[in-house]
Amino acid sequence: MQITDHDKAKRLARTILSDIALYNKSKIEKGIKNDNLFDLIKEDLDKGLELYRSRVAPEIADHTNYYNYAVVDILVRRGGKIESDIW
Repeated sequence: MQITDHDKAKRLARTILSDIALYNKSKIEKGIKNDNLFDLIKEDLDKGLELYRSRVAPEIADHTNYYNYAVVDILVRRGGKIESDIW
């Protein structure tokens, strides 16, 4: 059964990104420091997006940016404490 509730879709996106962050701490730190975060974890982000799209109804997944917002909130904003030239 696919998720048809917007709040649940947002929670799923944040859960997926939290898992990616948990299992890729060193890659995320290195990626932020070297300004190549998305290159380093591209495979994980792609798999996460695939999982998200498989669980969320197309009318939500195709017309919202919940997954991308979660990428920014979970990976980028939390990484704001890491020394980097991009800040």
